[in-house]
Amino acid sequence: MSITVTTWSLEQTSPADLTPAAPPEDGRGIRIVRSAVPSPEFSRFLYTAVGGDIHWADRLDWPYARWQEVLERPGSETWVAYDRGTPAGYIELAAQDGGVVEISYFGLLPAFRGRRIGGHLLSEGTARAWDLAERWDGLPPTTRVWVHTCSKDGPHAVDNYRRRGFRIFDTAVEEEADAPTPGPWPGAHG
Repeated sequence: MSITVTTWSLEQTSPADLTPAAPPEDGRGIRIVRSAVPSPEFSRFLYTAVGGDIHWADRLDWPYARWQEVLERPGSETWVAYDRGTPAGYIELAAQDGGVVEISYFGLLPAFRGRRIGGHLLSEGTARAWDLAERWDGLPPTTRVWVHTCSKDGPHAVDNYRRRGFRIFDTAVEEEADAPTPGPWPGAHG
């Protein structure tokens, strides 16, 4: 069985493109913190907890060493939103050649969706993409921030990016195998 998946690629080409979201009204307990120590265990937890019900599967078979390699690259950062000490979601940044920064992954755990945390996390994460070179010796200043999202990522994903000032620069439609994903553990979203 296959499903039709639309993928949108979006970008900002100036820090002035960013239109920040207001923090959630009930967000007194929301903190966004950089996970500065590369931890494959924690990153894999975030990946499966956020992506398990929306079919993220491209990293599921990665061995520990591959996770470590990606997390230790210069300009690789993970920023985590916490709600009163509990991880609510994350955004992963990856520096690329020529001052380009990709938002590799972004999302919220299911229990935290619909609470206006996503716009706030995307705003903060995008701002951190624009000032990435300030934290990494040898990286050029950011000239472009880009991301891709797809129709599997949820009904509000594209709109959230567009409200934050991202512009669509490419759209692709493909057929993909509809494969189950385990979530943080088998049966978690069943």
